[in-house]
Amino acid sequence: MSYRTVITGLGETYAEIFEQGMVVVFNDNAPGELAELSALHTPAKLERDVKPGDEVVLGDKRYTVTAVGAEANYTLGKMGHCTFVFTGTAKAELDGHIVLKGDGLPNLKKGSLFEVIFK
Repeated sequence: MSYRTVITGLGETYAEIFEQGMVVVFNDNAPGELAELSALHTPAKLERDVKPGDEVVLGDKRYTVTAVGAEANYTLGKMGHCTFVFTGTAKAELDGHIVLKGDGLPNLKKGSLFEVIFK
């Protein structure tokens, strides 16, 4: 079982957030201001909450989830939205964050895979 979708585009200011070591994702029907800073993707159904130990595939990179903020599962399930941070810490700094541990930042583009693999 997994949450599997495809990146449909990158917002105009996506690179600014990415340069700060974060990737914001949203369903591709996100409102304008939110779409501008996001990696947009086709809607998918979140079958269960994302938990530490699960894996996230973003494009050509695979990461391990180390922490999940209090609101991240709700917003991912409802709007396809969360913010991935790549610090590998054991605690999420903000409620909408999902913290990932892995090798480097992803290279996302239209058609890239976005998947949460439940362990």
